[in-house]
Amino acid sequence: MRLSTREEFDSAPEAVFAVIRDEAFQRAKCEATSTGEYAASVTEQGERTLVRTERRLPSDGLPDVARSFVGDVLTVVEVQDWGPADPDGSRRCRVDLHITGAPLTLKGEALLAPGGRGALETLEADLKANVPFIGGKIERAAAEPILAAVALEGETLRDFLAR
Repeated sequence: MRLSTREEFDSAPEAVFAVIRDEAFQRAKCEATSTGEYAASVTEQGERTLVRTERRLPSDGLPDVARSFVGDVLTVVEVQDWGPADPDGSRRCRVDLHITGAPLTLKGEALLAPGGRGALETLEADLKANVPFIGGKIERAAAEPILAAVALEGETLRDFLAR
């Protein structure tokens, strides 16, 4: 299942990325999108920035068959691999998200670029549940909370930019 998102910010891409690579922001976004159990780290590797988060979420909204894989709590591991800035401040990011113990993954690319009133961040990703016959049902059930979490992360980022 293809997922696409778009977030607009009133700040330049450089300012938005400075927040993204701030561990305090990563912890705040995890706090806002988890049960309160999470880990977040940001590491620099040459010109690349790696953001890794691990969050525990309730599995309430998933179909019963999906919950049989993960139990009452999901452990969501996300890795963002941000590349160097282009001359205009744009950055590309490989996004890899998976749920521990479940055959559900999200892989895609984010782009942070000048646009709108400052910067636009877009995500184009494929959400895949590798379960015969019911994979599509699991993907549809998982898409809504994933998109809601992305929107909440955008709100949290805007709050950090306003400080």
